[in-house]
Amino acid sequence: MQTVWITGGSRGIGAATVREFARAGWRTAFSWRTSEAEAQALTQALTKEGCAVLAVRADMRDRGEVEACAKAVRAAFGRIDALVCNAGAAQQKLFQDITDADWDLMFDSNLRSAFYAVQAALPDFFAVQKGAVVTVSSVWGVTGASCESHYAASKAALIGLTKSLAQELGPSGIRANCVAPGVIDTDMNRVHSPETLRALAGETPLCRIGTPEETAKAIRFLASDEASFVTGQVLGVTGGFGA
Repeated sequence: MQTVWITGGSRGIGAATVREFARAGWRTAFSWRTSEAEAQALTQALTKEGCAVLAVRADMRDRGEVEACAKAVRAAFGRIDALVCNAGAAQQKLFQDITDADWDLMFDSNLRSAFYAVQAALPDFFAVQKGAVVTVSSVWGVTGASCESHYAASKAALIGLTKSLAQELGPSGIRANCVAPGVIDTDMNRVHSPETLRALAGETPLCRIGTPEETAKAIRFLASDEASFVTGQVLGVTGGFGA
């Protein structure tokens, strides 16, 4: 049985990813920062199903908390076999209104968190010359986004980090890939009005918005041995949006 560590796993795509791995037989650990009730409910529900699940409170923007989280995962489940960097934040603002704090929030939440998590997991991967990293970017990291330039920039940087990791870590048997979701039915997108969501669905060739579960399946594929010769790729789970 393999172990996966998922950052930001209490809600949305993260929670769907926790369920996807756990129900597929992985020992599944995930971090959460503020959504305690959701994290507990998710853990309890999956445990009742017979899944091996661990929830750890950690701010993934803090190196010490990230390292403590990785230590807790190892203590519970042993070696980490795959890492999913899902922790992140989003914000909509006109470019001229973005503050230093806004900019730092996006890059700390979306990029620094992955930087810390990958470094924390690498010793386990190096020890067996095998491992998988899956980062969660966004279609906006590929296409850019009006009124979300700092978010799009941080997600584009995450793609660059992932591609660089694939180059550097490949000789050690470690794969790194990225999922770039389109418009997905999560709390992050529920800030949009129903009219805006209908418009976004209309711009999607499949004529609907996606589900967290559809994204989670793509993440598990990239982390699994089924994708053993796939690295350095950005898989758009977009329904064709932005293609």
